[in-house]
Amino acid sequence: MIPLPTPETTTETATTAAAMTCTVTTLAALSRDPAAWDALVAGADRPTPDYSRRAMEAHRDHGLAPGDLPCLAVRRGPHLAALLPYRIGRGPLGWGRVARPFASPYLTVTAPLVVAGPDGAPALAALAAGMRGLGCPWWWPLLPTGDGAGPALLAALARDGWSRAEVSGFDRPVLDRRASHDAFLKGHPHKGRLKDLRRRRRRLEEAGLLTVEVVGPDGDLAGAVAEFLALEKRGWKGRAGTALACRPQTAGFARDVFRAGDGPVTARADLLRLDGRVVAASLALVCGGTAMLLKTTYDEDLRQLAPGVVLEAEIVRALHETRFADRLDSATLASAVLDDLYPERTRIAETMLSPPGGPAPSLLVDRARRQHAAKAWLKARLARLRRR
Repeated sequence: MIPLPTPETTTETATTAAAMTCTVTTLAALSRDPAAWDALVAGADRPTPDYSRRAMEAHRDHGLAPGDLPCLAVRRGPHLAALLPYRIGRGPLGWGRVARPFASPYLTVTAPLVVAGPDGAPALAALAAGMRGLGCPWWWPLLPTGDGAGPALLAALARDGWSRAEVSGFDRPVLDRRASHDAFLKGHPHKGRLKDLRRRRRRLEEAGLLTVEVVGPDGDLAGAVAEFLALEKRGWKGRAGTALACRPQTAGFARDVFRAGDGPVTARADLLRLDGRVVAASLALVCGGTAMLLKTTYDEDLRQLAPGVVLEAEIVRALHETRFADRLDSATLASAVLDDLYPERTRIAETMLSPPGGPAPSLLVDRARRQHAAKAWLKARLARLRRR
């Protein structure tokens, strides 16, 4: 075990307005001031739901994050100005001591929450000083480098003397809402894809009565989540033991994080029904004008009719007709399904960051790539053995 920094260790950065204080605190301590946490999410610069109270407390309550998880919290007086949960452990191939932002299979990015407006720059400067105070490099997965809080964070770290190098990256499909659904269709770069979607929808309609049900933050989300869990468990994820319903912890997490209620993060479910039964389902969190499509599933017996893809197209239609968000984020590592449907992209990277006087990030990048290659080889080898 590598010891964590002592909670409530403080680094201060002076600003022209007031002192920004970066403190190492814990998830449990943050939960004791829920109003400040929610206020940061509501007032953050392009926030995501990932480090929101809803998401992080659901992780804690269902054993996916410890209550003493350390967090860098920047405050100006009683107000939270930035937040970054993290862990400290060994680097790639066992190298030294590195910090990593908290990540789980149910987080889409690991960008810190940072207040918008004039306090944003001093908050990031204080966060950079707090990160430097931990005295180790950072191994940073799922960092948005094209938009969101990522570019501002990287700029603040560069001003603080940090160096960085990218391990790997990918372009995640996103969709920015147009003036209307017709405008989206007319300007779409892949007309053949849209034609195929119309054909698949007609085939589903020939099989029975096709309806779309939308469940918002005031609706029966518990019922929608239950139908999602049952459908996902009937598919390949259930057979592999990776469906949410296969473990009490992850089933409870899903029921909790996609619960009804308001606040800076709200839940949404979209269900595609054929003769009343759910044949595709999507669960999303909406925050800061972006709907993160966190979980999707479909009836694999109808694979040839592509109910999951048809539902994705219906969500695009609802985005334009009801304007429930400004952007849809596929929340995927890669998505062949949505590549041709979502025209825009946002860059997500795995990055090594080294503080002033720290090791060259290129050395850590080389070790990280070799570790990833070894894991990929082992995974492929195990898959071949299972097929024998």
